[in-house]
Amino acid sequence: MTQENPTFSEHQRSVPFALKPIPLGEELEWKDVMVQRYAKITDIATFKRYSLSFLRKSVRVNTLKTTVDAVKKSLGKEWDMVQVPWCKEGFWVQHRGGRLDIGNTVEHALGQIYVQEAASMIPPVVLDPQPGELVLDLCAAPGSKTTQIAQYMQNRGVLVANDITADRLASLGINLQRCGVVNDIITQMHGMRDVQFDRILLDAPCSGTGTIRKSLKTLRTWSINATRKMCTAQRHLLRDVWPMLKKGGTLVYSTCSLEPEEDEGMVSEFLGRTPDADIIPITLDIKHGPGITSWEGVDYDPRVKDTLRLWPQDNDTEGFFIAKITKVSRTAD
Repeated sequence: MTQENPTFSEHQRSVPFALKPIPLGEELEWKDVMVQRYAKITDIATFKRYSLSFLRKSVRVNTLKTTVDAVKKSLGKEWDMVQVPWCKEGFWVQHRGGRLDIGNTVEHALGQIYVQEAASMIPPVVLDPQPGELVLDLCAAPGSKTTQIAQYMQNRGVLVANDITADRLASLGINLQRCGVVNDIITQMHGMRDVQFDRILLDAPCSGTGTIRKSLKTLRTWSINATRKMCTAQRHLLRDVWPMLKKGGTLVYSTCSLEPEEDEGMVSEFLGRTPDADIIPITLDIKHGPGITSWEGVDYDPRVKDTLRLWPQDNDTEGFFIAKITKVSRTAD
């Protein structure tokens, strides 16, 4: 059930939501080092304007419980719903009376919708899991992408939802149950080297610089040292998960970071030490920035140009990075 290259009319693309600045956002302090870094790779004024504006609310229809048409009929009585171009089950929503608590609707309580940021829907779409496969979501909690993977699998096959943080497993289990997922196994493990998966999602822990507009504290907590620590964790996760992927299988690596070291740099480094890894170009109907092929004097593997880098201003979403990697039959020279 491939989901790539959806097409939509210009009417469906029109989004009636005005960009709304976060109150007092202009008074927040940006670290000079961060601004200088990002000014090299994007329009910094536009990036700051979007990062200090409210994020549009979006939901994904859970087709394990209902249909898109049914939700449009019920939820659409009070909420304007605008199609997310890259996910046919995704919609930006806005209540006609100003209500904000989409999570308190009957549709949400019944598991018919999942409140999920629009850019967060991309990794499972790119992963393209199929019914009957063996799939791993390595860092699964709280379950937005896990439940999306399950609906694409149509509850057939086996979906291993793993997270190493114990207190996050409760929310993962609750969300899987609410959404009617029955083909899942929840685990708390660092590795499963004796298992071979058809597809793996590694939505890695990261510095979160793509999520400033919903987590303003990132402006305060960001540092180059913190980015380096995240790179260490990401490097270990990629190393540990690769043996679990079947030959010909697909690994999607994603972050909500905009740091080149965590994104193209991490993928480039992985490709350099992994001869049987190759990039699959991502073809989605989505605006995105160019893949960064060099950063601060370091040239990256040219294949990283086929990854997906999303700035908040590209589609009025969070910032995100996605790479689609396959395991090929190749040996080192």
